[in-house]
Amino acid sequence: MGAQTPSFRRAVTALAAAALTVATLAAPTVADDRTHEQAAAAPTTKVPAPPRVSDPFYRWTKPLKKVPKGAVLRTRTVSYSIQGLDLPLKAIQILYRTRDFRGRAVVNATTVVRPLLPTGPSKVLSYQSFYDSLNPADQPSTAIAGGKGIGPMIANIETAIFAPMLLAGYTINIPDTQGQTADFAAGPEYGWTTLDSLRALHRVPATKVGKNAPIGLLGYSGGAIGSGWAAELAAGYAPAIAKRIVGTAMGGVLVHPGRNLHYIDGSKQWAGVMVMALIGVSRAAGIDLTPYLNKHGKALVRKLQKAPITNVLGKYKGLTWRSIAKPRYDVPEKVRPFVKVANSLILSTHGTPSAPMFIGQGTYGEGEGTQGTRPGIGKGDGVMIAGDVRTMARRYCAKGADIQYREYPLTHFTTVPLWLPEAYAWLMGRFAGQAAPENCASIAPGNSLAKLKAIPAHR
Repeated sequence: MGAQTPSFRRAVTALAAAALTVATLAAPTVADDRTHEQAAAAPTTKVPAPPRVSDPFYRWTKPLKKVPKGAVLRTRTVSYSIQGLDLPLKAIQILYRTRDFRGRAVVNATTVVRPLLPTGPSKVLSYQSFYDSLNPADQPSTAIAGGKGIGPMIANIETAIFAPMLLAGYTINIPDTQGQTADFAAGPEYGWTTLDSLRALHRVPATKVGKNAPIGLLGYSGGAIGSGWAAELAAGYAPAIAKRIVGTAMGGVLVHPGRNLHYIDGSKQWAGVMVMALIGVSRAAGIDLTPYLNKHGKALVRKLQKAPITNVLGKYKGLTWRSIAKPRYDVPEKVRPFVKVANSLILSTHGTPSAPMFIGQGTYGEGEGTQGTRPGIGKGDGVMIAGDVRTMARRYCAKGADIQYREYPLTHFTTVPLWLPEAYAWLMGRFAGQAAPENCASIAPGNSLAKLKAIPAHR
């Protein structure tokens, strides 16, 4: 398919704006005047087991160690649902074998939606959702199969974002990127679950996806974690899939999680995500960070074990690391287990994308209550750091990747309606076989992406 028509671009912009508006209205705002102390429950030192979905579709008791990655374990066809309301559209859901953050063989699910009017050979848009939740009941496959509530709502409203590609004849793949234990912010796991979902597609005849069908990756924010890590890991982890990826379009990119903790520290809108990230990465790595937290921090960890991001945005206005950590651990770098995990999550340190990329990043984080003046961090969109994204892009460029990088003087939320139409136009050019544009030479220098250095915690 060639260039987009003006009407197609207008439709994409309108749908993106509508979806973003619903998501923003559903989330608490910075005007929420409850303090983070009031929102905390009674403190505890016990680390709960990761939540799991009760639906038997996701249960698998047979050994997986010798099962190939991406192998199909079972499938089902469901009516595509938005907040429990069935649409006249069917979705194929696949349970497949993948790996978790610790390298263990596990199951995961993806949802495949066929175009109503296929046009020519199959083309796959793998859409990585920004469902961002510590509860697997909020994952796309569960939401699409009939889930209701504020958690599943994010995956539901994203239908408006990928609908134009579905109408244009593309098959849509929507993996549960965080795995079945909702390992929020554990970047590499997002990449592996995405790549193994793509391995599974052609093994299910009902998808009608050919073994050599071209693939485009698309994702924003939490979806950019899945898209970015899949692109970076593909050549080493799934080389046959890497050869089929024509391009990756992502925006609002998490590059260096350890630094992002410092960026959102004290933010009016985003500070609560700090606790979600601590829960997610500790869950993924199998470590207990509660001994480093004070009573208030432990209470928040207890309270947010199953929280979707919509339950923390704006609710923990001004929350800081020091307010949740014991005095001797007054900076994250004094928590050695966290430092070790955070350093394994730096995007651009595990490989190089084999296909071109379009990367968009906002720079007006002050509009969402996050400072942009901290040394070594600088401006961002409120939650993601522009200087980190630029350095990641420059690293990819230096290794021969074709990168087109765009900055927008907007917040994390308000960047989407501008980024998405450009991302679609760029991706459709890649599917059409057009030469990828790149602006590597004009990408300004960014921040250092050096690993965090552990600091002794003195008594």
